[in-house]
Amino acid sequence: MSDLKDRLRSDLTAAIKARDEVRSSTIRMVLTSVTNAEVAGRSSRELSDDDVIEVLSSEAKKRREAAEAFENAGRVEMAAKERAEAGVLADYLPTPLTDQEIADLVTSAIAQTGARDEGMRAMGKVMGALSSQVKGRAEGGVVAAEVRRQLG
Repeated sequence: MSDLKDRLRSDLTAAIKARDEVRSSTIRMVLTSVTNAEVAGRSSRELSDDDVIEVLSSEAKKRREAAEAFENAGRVEMAAKERAEAGVLADYLPTPLTDQEIADLVTSAIAQTGARDEGMRAMGKVMGALSSQVKGRAEGGVVAAEVRRQLG
């Protein structure tokens, strides 16, 4: 079993004992998503820490988008609940990259792949080189926008 999944389970127990409703319900939701990911497909499998981080990232993105939608609809209390859940999920995710770090990674990936002269046609090559470096630490759309900006 992955270390991160073990940590989630032990933190769930601690949150239940501390009667922390937001934390316990959020961790329960994440563990359910992890279990669903394990049994998805033709055969069940054990998720690695990287796979668990992918599930956590997608859940965190859902919370951010839901909070934004609730905010736009005037449902401030629901937006606050979604943001609180996103905060709990952030405790388990790697530290996100800053805009400057993303720009630096993109610059080095363009130099590595020799894509500077190819323009936008090389975007897939650059994104492929970057994907393992930014996995779980930056949203793909943000990285793609920076690649587009630098490739011009």
